[in-house]
Amino acid sequence: MTSLSAAALLIDPPAVSPLKVDSLVKRFGTVTAIEGISLELRPGECFGLLGPNGAGKSTLIRTIAGRVIPDAGRVAVFGSAAGSREARAALGWVPQDLALYPRLSAEENLRSFGRYNGIRGKALDDSVSWCLHWAALEDRAGHLTRTLSGGMKRRLNMAAGLICHPRLVLMDEPTVGVDPQSRNRIFEMIEALRAQGMTVIYTTHYMEEAERLCDRIAIVDHGRIVALGTAEELVRASFNSRSVVAIRFAGAGDGLTAWAGQHSGRLTGSAAQFTVEHPGDVGPLLDSAAQAGLEIADLALRKPNLESVFLHLTGKELRD
Repeated sequence: MTSLSAAALLIDPPAVSPLKVDSLVKRFGTVTAIEGISLELRPGECFGLLGPNGAGKSTLIRTIAGRVIPDAGRVAVFGSAAGSREARAALGWVPQDLALYPRLSAEENLRSFGRYNGIRGKALDDSVSWCLHWAALEDRAGHLTRTLSGGMKRRLNMAAGLICHPRLVLMDEPTVGVDPQSRNRIFEMIEALRAQGMTVIYTTHYMEEAERLCDRIAIVDHGRIVALGTAEELVRASFNSRSVVAIRFAGAGDGLTAWAGQHSGRLTGSAAQFTVEHPGDVGPLLDSAAQAGLEIADLALRKPNLESVFLHLTGKELRD
């Protein structure tokens, strides 16, 4: 197999930031999708973007890709304005929706996207070979894309976004709708990119993915970054040494809503989350629930994690 060597894909540390977003604002009519977002990526990091639906993540990604023109602020990709020829040459984008030709084979898809990016001859051959190897699709190179499994299509979609070997890649929920085995393979693919020095922006609806893959994480809500740091830093900033009590009740109603509010709890359906300074504080909480006539179905005491932080800061489940 002719493949692009790992050395050829190693990314030299650039003199400028892979991505710098400065005071970005974007409005759609009366709706403000992005309100003053600023961030800067470090070379070779995997940067996670988390946020509930409608938080502004997709608008931010599309602005970085040059597809949305901001009302204020600036986006620079390796020092070049988003949407410029230089920025497009340095940027790869793996969209959430599959962007493939179903009547072409896996290899033909990659060759097509390579030609769209101006790659020809041996450089195209090497790039296609590397992408097929990276996506573990060498044995399916000649198969029509429409015949591939969902996980294979997802991996091919990722490979198409990497065909021009970008220095910065945007990955928008690349594991949506795939089985656990395919998801693990995608994790390995992303970890291989990180080992080669590529910078990745990763959006996901799965907390465990962000905790496993991302060096730093930004939580976005209502068009703003409400928290930014490593998973450990976010937990420490939100909870310090406190613990999380998750209680699921046998029913929901106004009484549960009022009781949870009295104890500074966050309610989602018939489940509530509380923070306590000491495990001994759980007893009085249970006594209070019993006095309010609430029936407890399940209870868990745990150290807070990224999911706890997200719920604490946004008041929502990630997949709301």
